[in-house]
Amino acid sequence: MRTERLAADAASIARAAEILRRGGLVAFPTETVYGLGARADDARAARGIFEAKGRPPGNPLIVHVPDVASARALADGWPPDAERLAQAMWPGPLTLIVARRPDRVADVVAAGGPTVAIRIPVHPVARALLDAVGLPIAAPSANRSTEISPTTAEHVEKSLGGRIDAILDGGPTAVGIESTIVDVTRAPARVLRPGHVTAEAIAALVPLQTAAGLITAPAERAPSPGTHARHYAPRAQVALVPAQAVRGELDRAAQAGSRAGAVEHGSRTATGPHAELLPEDPAGYAAALYAALHRLEDAGCDVIVIAAVPEDPAWDAVRDRLTRASAAP
Repeated sequence: MRTERLAADAASIARAAEILRRGGLVAFPTETVYGLGARADDARAARGIFEAKGRPPGNPLIVHVPDVASARALADGWPPDAERLAQAMWPGPLTLIVARRPDRVADVVAAGGPTVAIRIPVHPVARALLDAVGLPIAAPSANRSTEISPTTAEHVEKSLGGRIDAILDGGPTAVGIESTIVDVTRAPARVLRPGHVTAEAIAALVPLQTAAGLITAPAERAPSPGTHARHYAPRAQVALVPAQAVRGELDRAAQAGSRAGAVEHGSRTATGPHAELLPEDPAGYAAALYAALHRLEDAGCDVIVIAAVPEDPAWDAVRDRLTRASAAP
């Protein structure tokens, strides 16, 4: 398959919408990461996402819609908590899990389950595309399953070039990690995946259950995207260590003949030729993380040593991604 590279102009958005309407696969930018889109109401089209990504069938997809009315139309009931969060935080990097209308969302999108994950992106290219298509679009991250999520069109092409119809290039994404996912089918609601929208911000609007530690999906069907133990991971071996242990890990890797790289924050001391220094604040760190991991992977590093981030709740989303990225295959 030849993958078209499309600019983010009106003609290209119309072309991408045409591909999606006929059941094709288009990668497009959102404010979080690039998503791989297909019609959410078409089982054959949605299966193409799983095939292109090598994604397990038990891992459901997020459905993207242009407005709250479109979200309600996919739901079998719309809880008050969903309405409060939608009105306050959509469009934006928040995904809500609600009961699914099976006549509106293909079973494969929901991994055969009774719920569907929905969000309204704020990115102007994503919004223009949804308006042009006129259909709900299922779109997980546009990369091979479990690998590093893409924050540029180049990352998508590296991972999925030749497997999908087109990439709509809207430049680098701003948030850099995936959306917060909240299950509002229960009361109190529960955060299943942390993200840019914090649990504190959600709890200010609706009653929220405090999750104890990392939520890990069972083998058969995940309750939410992004909850498998290993995810967002480079092909390299990843060691997540205290900041003071980074130099020692790099030395050990070098002694073993490995090409090693490091991801650190809050220090101006370089730790070798393949060192990525990320911002000290959690939002800045998140925005830069995946691009840094892509650079280290492209540099041929077979070991990546990452300095652990603070235990503060503001770092929950980053800590979640690093924990999953460093999990054993």
